[in-house]
Amino acid sequence: MSVSNLIKKLSTATIRNWTNISAALESLKNNAPAVDRFSRDAFFDSLRKGIAFITYDFGIDGVSIEIGKYAACLTSLLAGDSRIDLPLYFIGGDFYDNADAVLHPDWHRFSIEGINGWSKWDGGKWFSSFYYEDMPENSKVSKDMAVEIWGQACRISETLSSYLSENDISLLIPVNISCNPGNMAIALAVAIVTEALGIPVINSNHDFYWEDGKPARDRTPGEEPGVRDHFFRNMDNKGFFELFKSLYPWNGKHWVQVNINTQQSETLVNTFGFTRGQCAELSTSLSDEFFKTYSDDDVAYARLRMAHILSGGEPLIKPVAIQDHISDLKRWMKDQKPVVCACRKGLKLDLLRDHTVYCLQPTRVIARKRIEKDVHLIGALMTHPPFRKTFEKNPGIQIVLHVTGPVPIEHEEDLRTVLEAYSDLCRDLPDALAERIFIAFSVGTEKHPCFDEKGLARLHIEDIYRLASIILFPSETEGRGLPIIESSACGIPIMCSRYYPEDVFKEVVGEDLSEEEQIHYILFPEENFPEDMLDRVTAMLLHRKTETELIEHNRNAVRKRYSVERLVSVFGPVLETLRQSYR
Repeated sequence: MSVSNLIKKLSTATIRNWTNISAALESLKNNAPAVDRFSRDAFFDSLRKGIAFITYDFGIDGVSIEIGKYAACLTSLLAGDSRIDLPLYFIGGDFYDNADAVLHPDWHRFSIEGINGWSKWDGGKWFSSFYYEDMPENSKVSKDMAVEIWGQACRISETLSSYLSENDISLLIPVNISCNPGNMAIALAVAIVTEALGIPVINSNHDFYWEDGKPARDRTPGEEPGVRDHFFRNMDNKGFFELFKSLYPWNGKHWVQVNINTQQSETLVNTFGFTRGQCAELSTSLSDEFFKTYSDDDVAYARLRMAHILSGGEPLIKPVAIQDHISDLKRWMKDQKPVVCACRKGLKLDLLRDHTVYCLQPTRVIARKRIEKDVHLIGALMTHPPFRKTFEKNPGIQIVLHVTGPVPIEHEEDLRTVLEAYSDLCRDLPDALAERIFIAFSVGTEKHPCFDEKGLARLHIEDIYRLASIILFPSETEGRGLPIIESSACGIPIMCSRYYPEDVFKEVVGEDLSEEEQIHYILFPEENFPEDMLDRVTAMLLHRKTETELIEHNRNAVRKRYSVERLVSVFGPVLETLRQSYR
């Protein structure tokens, strides 16, 4: 179907409710003209015309980072040694400044209004209407919402189809658009456009709505609510929820589902009726930069650059009093800038000072990351006699808890929880001790404007890890768990929880693999911190016992499992499955 015919068809469709939308979508899928199967060479030639990635927004988050890796792998597979210029396009609702750390300057960017997700989708109005407010079946509000979302999807479809056609894009890769329901209009538009235009799709799924989410009535007595339960708010609205389930993910005519763990694939096959041939797993990859050995001077250089970021351009940081930051939080959330907090005003922080205990949480600030447990760990260490006595006797020791990622605007209260935990810790300690414990937020920033004039190189992800004495990752639920893999490659010990789904955690650390491919870690306990664990962490942080054997073991395990070559090898079969979908 031509773009003009698609736009005409959408404009003349009669849509009064959710069932009408489902019927229109199925009609597009079922009536698309047959296309003769390509030869492998012809199919690859068609893909070389242009490949586009689409997601809600691009920044320094894990999804954006993985998109950058996928793009590099496809370039390697399709361009090879021929050095052709593979056209790559990146479509999103927003491109934040820190996306420059992920997206190559030669890659094309295109912004479509209205495709951002969650509270960034029209200020959260529609997301709230779907998942936090009642929408009874056949009610006026349900019919009005159906008409509204169809209208939004049609507007997005017109823009998206025109862009894909004008740039001769022959493969679309939605990432999280069609699995994590942040914006139903863009999920619907992607299904409409790809079915109508016959564009093949590699649908990349990182997080599904049913992971740690279920209807309240399905929870056993005493079972805690899940973080994604809200997606089931209106499941009794059958017309709406049937469309919802069909879109997340869409079982398209020329779609392949690529997931980040085997449990996701098994669920799509066993619960949602996908065939095994439609599903594959895309692991991650790490560049050689992660595995490079580095010296104390390299650590100092990384900390010097981060100090300039956290201070606003100076090597010495002047922290903000924690209570002042909490009082000013709403304003700070609107224009997030790197900040360091201390127990009171007037203190200074020198990251290059000897005996700096650097605890790094390389994630965004969202509830399921449970960053407040990092603060609880520091509190437990401060009441653990071996740690407390050494800390008291050596006034040169200071502790920095650094959270690297931004705070999504809908997670302000989650940040407040972390800040209040830090404030409580400071209040419980003598001033002389509290004044040596700091909490820092770099909000995804890897370069400061002063870097150019001072001749400082921008920080990269591997440099961020090298800041750390230990990586903290007490997450409750994860689709993969990149910090475990990345910290191991960089040679930094990691303390992590056995997050949900536990099968995913086991897969990441390689519990069912040979010993040489397993990642060793320190367990972040769910309840109290055991004495032997605190003894181990004390020795590591205060007595510079680096656990050389663990570090070298983890480096080798990750090198075997997460090479760029291994990830490239996965894309070949995925593309072949797409080619076979034509008939």
